[in-house]
Amino acid sequence: MSATDVRPDRERIVEAADRLFNARGVQAVGMDAVRAASGVPLKRLYAAFSSKDDLVLAVLRRREGTWGEGIAATAAGATGARERLLAVYDFLDAWFRSDDFRGCGFINTYGELGGVSPEVADAVRTQKLSFQRYVAALVDELGAPPALAAQLALLAEGAQTTAAIDGRPDAAAQARAAAEVLIDAALRPPR
Repeated sequence: MSATDVRPDRERIVEAADRLFNARGVQAVGMDAVRAASGVPLKRLYAAFSSKDDLVLAVLRRREGTWGEGIAATAAGATGARERLLAVYDFLDAWFRSDDFRGCGFINTYGELGGVSPEVADAVRTQKLSFQRYVAALVDELGAPPALAAQLALLAEGAQTTAAIDGRPDAAAQARAAAEVLIDAALRPPR
């Protein structure tokens, strides 16, 4: 931490924890590592977050904001619902190619803590439901059958997992191509 860093403790702590959790996993990172990475003394760290679970939840809230802002920014130039739906996969493509991509932080955290922390499980479910609602609203705007929303959301989730496990950023392009086929089929008039 530099002497000129005046960000509030809480912000520095969450940012440092997010980086560490993403790189190493939640359970592998202790509060002392977060203290060292954030530059916030342990006493002030615990004043900001009474437990590691509270910190994990704050990191998930931060990631939810980052996710939503990233999709919105990528979709900003889109001219219609179809293009905004496909922008999800364009966002994923850029994210998968970033140096710090280690998979979905929500999925990863759920895998580590979802079975033992109802609060973490709820936070992950809330984010996934929020994304599904976003997709459903665009599908509705498009005038396509509601079932398309679940299919497109599953493609996005599957692309995240595939890209993380296989290390293949092209999973986003493959998911986008499949999404185009699904969208076109859903909009095709019945015979």
